[in-house]
This record gives sequence, C-alpha cells and structure tokens, in this order.
Amino acid sequence: MHDLKWSESEKKLSRRVFEAALQAELADITAKFKAKAAAVTTPDEMWAVREFLAKHQREIEQKYDYRYSQLILALARLVREGRIAEEQLHGLSEEKLSYIRHMVSL
Repeated sequence: MHDLKWSESEKKLSRRVFEAALQAELADITAKFKAKAAAVTTPDEMWAVREFLAKHQREIEQKYDYRYSQLILALARLVREGRIAEEQLHGLSEEKLSYIRHMVSL
C-alpha cells in the first residue's frame, strides 16, 4: 500500500473530497464552539471552551493528513466516520478503493 502511485485525476479528486470533509467538520466545530462560548458564565466554563478547541485542533491535525503515504488511511477513516461517502471516491483506482473498503470494514 505504501507504494501506491496517484494519477493527477486521483490527486484532484482526493483533494476535493478531503477538503470538503475538512471544511464541513470545521464548520461543525465552529458551530459547537459558538454555542459553548455564548453559554460561558464562569472562568471555569471559559477554560473548558479552550480545552474543547485544543482537543479538536489536535484531532483535526491528526485526522486530516494529506500526505500521499497516509491518504488511504485518512480517506478510510473519513468514510468510516461518515464524513465522506464511498461514492465520492469513484475515480480512484480499484486498488485504492479496495484498500479503503478493507480498512473501513475493520
């Protein structure tokens, strides 16, 4: 799997799907942040919002790793989490789709 080659069309497709999932997840986090921040009435609640942001920042940085050596894993995770649908990946080689399906099934 580490020696997979990505065609230009596969790179464009995966980047588009990847970025759309990232932006959607960031929008979800932003909405939750706004609700939490608006409800803050104490310093402890304020620090809890900061912890919420730090936790989600770490998760986003780990999950959205676009290095080609990690991309199959990232895409499989996004499918498993429901952030993208497998149909959005049609255009990738059957080999890549097979790896993704296998990892989603684990």
